[in-house]
Amino acid sequence: MAYLHALSSDIVLPVDASSALLVGRVWSNAAAGPCPVLFSNGHLLDLSSLAPTLSALLEIDGLVGKLSTTSSFTDLGSLDDFLSGKAGQLLAPADLQAIKAAGVTFADSMLERVIEEQAKGDAQSAQEIRGRLAPVLGDNLKGLVAGSEKAAEVKKLLQDMGLWSQYLEVGIGPDAEIFTKAQPMSSVGCGSVVGIHPKSDWNNPEPEVVLAITSKGEIIGATLGNDVNLRDFEGRSALLLSKAKDNNASCSIGPFIRLFDGKFTIDDVKAAEISLSVKGEDGFEMTGVSPMKAISRSPENLASQLLNRNHQYPDGALFFLGTMFAPVKDRRGKGLGFTHEIGDIVEISSPKLGRLVNKVEHSDTCPEWTFGIMALMKNLAQRGLL
Repeated sequence: MAYLHALSSDIVLPVDASSALLVGRVWSNAAAGPCPVLFSNGHLLDLSSLAPTLSALLEIDGLVGKLSTTSSFTDLGSLDDFLSGKAGQLLAPADLQAIKAAGVTFADSMLERVIEEQAKGDAQSAQEIRGRLAPVLGDNLKGLVAGSEKAAEVKKLLQDMGLWSQYLEVGIGPDAEIFTKAQPMSSVGCGSVVGIHPKSDWNNPEPEVVLAITSKGEIIGATLGNDVNLRDFEGRSALLLSKAKDNNASCSIGPFIRLFDGKFTIDDVKAAEISLSVKGEDGFEMTGVSPMKAISRSPENLASQLLNRNHQYPDGALFFLGTMFAPVKDRRGKGLGFTHEIGDIVEISSPKLGRLVNKVEHSDTCPEWTFGIMALMKNLAQRGLL
């Protein structure tokens, strides 16, 4: 497995990790398979005795209380041993859950999606279109609450101006864009490589909060995610969304899910700021911050549109909430904006959620995804966990 070996626990953990309730998933060399784990005093404790999968663990009623006593859980080793590859590997904190995402949930990203659409995926045209549309769209979209009466007024105004777009429809209209980001078991975790399609010349990371949602629709925690995005593919046609979003290693989640308890709640998610750092082997550096307070729909509203009487997820879901960060800093030339180069180190962080770190490669050179649901069931059966 491709893995970064320069990570340590002090880099990836939340600032208040000693009091945070962090659950995740690792490949344990000692257990010879994947294990749901609890972070405790620098170590990772095996929770397989409570549930064989992380999805099943998150369905347990009263889970926070059951994790308050740790004496019965096997110590698999230190987090640093997993980050170094010595004891195994830190995996994405997801297994059987659906991996879903909401799109166009911030005003800035709405503007960039419209630019992609009008540029038809051509990065060289984006700067001219941005200069023309930003003064009009930017001023009208700031502070709008999706689905509100004010949003309906702005929709009418933009339609009269000939500026309406399918992206604005889902950005400020009553119905959110919700799509499948990746297949269950396909996401990569902190320290792994992430993949961009080799035919893409205009792409970017998307730093996002990811909610952990049970099969009953309850939001029980949050983590970080990188919704790796191909701007040229989707810009050519919205029907290429699946090819733009779901490629080998194109979804990264982690490092851990922080469960809601007395010290961390949905209000902390709403107040969070998500930071992005990209550092390239060419010396290029870029940073940015997405404040969750700028989102156009509440996390609860988005979750209710994901899971309801019309659509169920019996194994729960990991749900990306969208990003306001669509990078435009020039890299390959004036006016060409940002795109990834192979070898980029991407860090997505927030003080109470930790830091998700990945290295960019082409998706066809990333390790193939071979350990799916059948392999998981076979592994768990061999270990006597089913």
